[in-house]
Amino acid sequence: MLRFRSLGSGSTGNGTLIESTRNGRTTRLLVDCGFSLRELTRRLAPAGLTPSMLDAVFITHEHSDHVGCALQLTRRHGVPVWASLGTWQAMDRKPAPVGAVTVRHIALEGVPIHFGGLQITPFGVPHDAAEPLQLRCTDGVARLGVLTDIGEPTDSVLGHLNDCHALLLECNHDAQMLADGPYPWFLKRRVGGVRGHLANTQSAAILEACKHAGLRHVVAAHLSQKNNTPELAAAALSATLGCAATEIVVADALQGSPWLDVA
Repeated sequence: MLRFRSLGSGSTGNGTLIESTRNGRTTRLLVDCGFSLRELTRRLAPAGLTPSMLDAVFITHEHSDHVGCALQLTRRHGVPVWASLGTWQAMDRKPAPVGAVTVRHIALEGVPIHFGGLQITPFGVPHDAAEPLQLRCTDGVARLGVLTDIGEPTDSVLGHLNDCHALLLECNHDAQMLADGPYPWFLKRRVGGVRGHLANTQSAAILEACKHAGLRHVVAAHLSQKNNTPELAAAALSATLGCAATEIVVADALQGSPWLDVA
């Protein structure tokens, strides 16, 4: 069985917990770790988990709302951390916690990684980071696509997502709210650029390209607090699927989302 839940999604911190249970053994992967260790501990508690119970952490890119306490987590609890070489090098230029960080694993685009009953395949995305990767995850039966922090869809990205049974999909901003909002012009240009973040309409276009009869869950993620609303994001995705907006789960920055079974 494959299931997932957001621990929080937004500019204040990101983390997605993915579980695969096979033959009585559960594998737990945390995708991004954009919180302090204390806050991560608090957010794992409702699931009955502690940081030491994680099998691995995958960091999609080096921005602080995705890295958070990852290095501290591996130093204190020995949880292996995976990232691209570019992400590791960018993280190394940031202040590191006291103590050696010895558990480092390099992820390569398109090369599957196996954690117990879980397999993930990283794929590259256009974003303003050193070597950003997003993920396709499977337990051998169900498939989950994780796509946040991407400026525009590409054929390669769509190819990795087109048969997934669940999608965690960035809906960062509403284009009109971004244009009319309080950000300075250079930040508006960055957010709305091809290496920035997805607008609701772009997310809907990705969903249109990837929807199929077996798609069970769509979660809107990484919403901007100033340039989007849950209602606008849900409306854009639900219009594409032809369902009620209430059927779209929106990952909250503070509460994340409930557990969702992929299949």
